[in-house]
Amino acid sequence: MGRLAMLVVGAVLVLLGLLWILQGLDVLGGSGMSGHAVWAVIGVVVGAVGVLLLVRTLRTPPTRDRL
Repeated sequence: MGRLAMLVVGAVLVLLGLLWILQGLDVLGGSGMSGHAVWAVIGVVVGAVGVLLLVRTLRTPPTRDRL
């Protein structure tokens, strides 16, 4: 998977994790997930995976593709 794709996937995971945290804590309503603390925990895990993916991708030097 390319560097840009990894950055996009990491960012999406961070945003999705944040959304799930807010729904699990009942800050954002209107969902079946709202008010269920298990979704806040899942959101923390998903967000952490996204942060780790972003950090790993940004710390790894870019490679040059050879033809």
